[in-house]
Amino acid sequence: MQIARHWRQRGARYRLEGQRSRTTGAVRFPVQPPALGEDVAEWEMVTLSGRGEIYSFSVLRQVPDGYESFAPYPVALVRLEEGPLVSAQLTDCAEGDLAIGQPVEMVTRQLVDNGEDHVLIYGYKFRPTIQ
Repeated sequence: MQIARHWRQRGARYRLEGQRSRTTGAVRFPVQPPALGEDVAEWEMVTLSGRGEIYSFSVLRQVPDGYESFAPYPVALVRLEEGPLVSAQLTDCAEGDLAIGQPVEMVTRQLVDNGEDHVLIYGYKFRPTIQ
């Protein structure tokens, strides 16, 4: 992951910033540029709640380079309260405690240690909602 790209995406990574259609109220995540011929003012920035529920999940046991220290770890599709589906790593939970429909909340956690320079990259993950 490039540091410059991560820095440009910090709003989405730390606050779950998305967009809401001024016309339909539809919400999308992540932020996208206007489609060809679309009015730039059609979409307004919105900070998403970070709350949702597990739509689907799996546990990764063979992980990509750089993620070995987290293995095995669960990943999920999370349906946010506002509607969009977000893929993310789950944290602060045991594999056996996960279930479809389980309430979760966004938290900021370490994503990766960026190689020899040991720059830590942080971003969003989800954990079961603390009652």
